[in-house]
Parts: sequence; C-alpha cells; structure tokens
Amino acid sequence: MRFKSSLLLITLAAAMVLGSCGNSKKSVSSTTGWAYNSPDHGGFEYRAGYEQETGPGLVFIEGGTFIMGQVEEDVMREWNNVPRRVTVPSFYMDESEVRNVDYREYLYWINRVFADYPEVYRKALPDTLVWRRPMAYNEPLVENYFRHPAYSEYPVVGVNWLQANDFCSWRTDRVNELILVDAGVLELDVNQQNENNFDTEAYLLGQYDGIEGRRPMRDLDPNKDTRRVRADDGMLLPRYRLPTEAEWEYAALGLVGNSYEERLTNRRIYPWDGHIVRNASKDERGNMMANFVRGSGDYMGMAGSLNDGGDVTVPVKSYYPNDYGLYCMAGNVNEWVADVYRPLSFADTEEFSPFRGNVFETKVLDEEGMVVDKDEFGEIRYREETDEDILDRPNYRSADNRNFRDGDAVSNIASGEGWTEADTNTGTMYAGSTGPMGSLISDRSRVYKGGGWRDRAFWLSPGNRRYLDEREARDDLGFRCAMTRVGPPQAAR
Repeated sequence: MRFKSSLLLITLAAAMVLGSCGNSKKSVSSTTGWAYNSPDHGGFEYRAGYEQETGPGLVFIEGGTFIMGQVEEDVMREWNNVPRRVTVPSFYMDESEVRNVDYREYLYWINRVFADYPEVYRKALPDTLVWRRPMAYNEPLVENYFRHPAYSEYPVVGVNWLQANDFCSWRTDRVNELILVDAGVLELDVNQQNENNFDTEAYLLGQYDGIEGRRPMRDLDPNKDTRRVRADDGMLLPRYRLPTEAEWEYAALGLVGNSYEERLTNRRIYPWDGHIVRNASKDERGNMMANFVRGSGDYMGMAGSLNDGGDVTVPVKSYYPNDYGLYCMAGNVNEWVADVYRPLSFADTEEFSPFRGNVFETKVLDEEGMVVDKDEFGEIRYREETDEDILDRPNYRSADNRNFRDGDAVSNIASGEGWTEADTNTGTMYAGSTGPMGSLISDRSRVYKGGGWRDRAFWLSPGNRRYLDEREARDDLGFRCAMTRVGPPQAAR
C-alpha cells in the first residue's frame, strides 16, 4: 500500500511538472523568451485559448460549403440565382426575427439619450402606414401593430434597410457596454446624453471615457496602473449586422441536419425536408410549416381550424425551428440581407464568403494622422477611400464595388444619345428610372429573402430572391441580425 501511495504521489508530481511546463510554454514568448503577462518583463499581454462568447439572442451557425441558388423551377424566369458551390465562414444569427418590443426598446433609448435631437428619433420610427391598401380596411393594424402589447412578440415591419442597419449598430454598443459594466470596468451610466453615449469603436479609440467602474483593468505595464479594455483583450464582441445573402440562405437551408461527415444525404427546397409545405410527421401531419398564403384569398384558413394560425404575421417563435434552431426562415415576414441586388451576382461574386455591396472606407484623420473627434452622435467619422488611398492595392482597385463587373465602366457597353463619358465612368447602367438606361435597379437596391405572410409558397424557398430600394419598407418585410465568428470555424465542444 505504501508503494502504491508513493507511486501515486510521484505520478501526481510528474503531472504537475508537465502541466507547469505546458503552461510555461504558453506564458513565454517563443520569439524572445520574455514572459507574457508579467510586469517584470515589461507587461506585454497575451490571451491564449480564446473562445468567442455567443451574444444575446444569437445562435451559432457552423459554416461550410453548399450549393447556393434556386433548387426549384424558376417560375418567374428571372434566372438571377443560378446554382453554384460556395463556402460560407461560420457566423452567428438571431434565433428569430427582430420583434416589435426589441425595436421599441431601441426607440426608447434614442428618445431618452438624444433628447436634443428629435430628428434622430423621427428618422428611426418604422413606417406604420405600410399596412394601408386602397381597397382594404387595415387601419387597426396601422394604429395597433407596432405599439400594442398584443403584438410585442411579433416581427417589426415598416423598417427600411437603412433603419435596420442603424438598429444593428445600436445593439452592438448596448451589448458591449453591458459587458464592460458587468466586468466592473465601467459604471452603468443611464444619464448619457447626445454625443456622450457609449460607442464601441469610440471607446476602443480612446474617445469615450465613461464612469470608471470598481474593477478597472490592471495595466501590466510597470509604468502604469490601470487601462481601458483593448481589442486584443477579446472582451468585446464583433458588431451586430445584417447577414449577407449567402449567410442567410445557408442558415435558412439548415443542411447540417441532412449531412453525415462530408456526405449530404438530400438537398432541400425549403428549410425543412420534403417538397410540401405541411408537416409530414405522424403526430402533426398536415400542420402548416410556415405562415404564407395557401391560395387565392386564403390567408389563414377556416374558423375552427386555421391552417397557419396567422391572419397577418405571427409571433417570431412560431412553427418549428430548422436544424440550426432558427425560427421562421420561411414565411411570416421577408427579411433584409446586406447585399446590393444585381441579376448576375452569381457569376461575379467570390467562391468564399460571397457578397456584393462593399464600399471601402477609412477613418477621417487630422493633420497629425490621429483620428478626429467623433461626430455629434458619438460615432467615429469615416470617408470613402480615394484613388490615392488604393493606388498600390493589388487586391482591389475601387472603393465602391457595388457595381463591380455589373454596372461599372468595364461592363458598360451602352453608348449613344444621352450617354456621357461621366455615365460610363461612374457606372450608371443601374442609375434608376432617371438614368440613360431607365433601369429599376440601382446601387440602393437591396436583396430580401424568405417569403412573407402575403406570399405564395414559391417565395418560401431560400434560393429565391427579390429586391427593394433601401429607403423603402413593407408590411411583410422585417430583419434579423448576424455576427461574425472570429477564430476557428468550430465552436468549443
């Protein structure tokens, strides 16, 4: 017994030595031999083994390759999403569409913080008049849908693409602000006003101080005491944003449920298996899988057995989540995505993380090369990159890439009366109805997907796409947010 006890002690001691050696290797620079996170060695900080936290409301979507595009007959004959194989990086997406109560919380914050700028509040208001129709009585929805508590869990509508992006920016800052408050770095300041409100980027650039908390970050620099949180601490989350079209389509299909290792057992028309829009399981056979128009004049079925349970929209967590755990990726409301619409984007975008809509910007700097003060709303100022900025860039040659290969100077072949050299150089092939070509497509045309409560089953397929001017809104169009995944594509098990 004494021998076994001694052996056990020796084994434990050896394990501790090996463990300490392993930790030692992680805590010492392999380049210089200096210790990380040590004031005695200068205080350079390094965090090993980082794993991204999942932000509020989000679901992790493990990326991969898939066939993006239409998988059913193109009854519209538009051929604007021809199937092709692409790869989507891992990301996060909202479990459900943004609700009325979420958007009311956003408006309440704006009204409280920007009391001196009422136009900010007015600009953010959803358009409740989208419910009106010349030959329908929808005034109860105009008056009640957004504000009444009966609709709090329903998807917000009447929000245009620009407003949806502003909501994403606001959400980013509120989530990151609370992270710093919970960590004790900042005190919660509910009396922020106008430009003196927390902005993630302004904080990281040293242009927002706030009220120091009870547990400020210790600075390991031997010449300093405390410091603000930095980007390399990994404490703050990446920004909330609209998903790209490829991300949205990939997440909606949820093909992770139809794959084994690297073999896909069957493709999908909808976010569920099968070619029908009713539940095929024994217990719930015949129940509708989404909220849509079943046929002419049939928006919800007959009394006593409503086929989809919704006259207009339904609560955001209705029906059945797909294999990623996402609700209503078909039906209920269409959803904005980040992309600019072009009919031939499938032929132009990259195979990895495809996206059309890049307008590359850079921070506005002063004469000394420092970031200028934030604007009157507390945000860092940006400007579009100039030709001088990108003169030596081999990977891109233009700051504005919305027209890349489809509307830019290279792809413009039209000429004649009314078409100037300036038109050719600026790519007004898609300038709108006032342009030389008279196109309804423009650089403001944004893609939306998913089908809504006003749509037939055709639009429920994730591969179908439509577009709308980013300044317009509809009563069957909402949105959900996404977030970039940093680091490895697999989440920690």
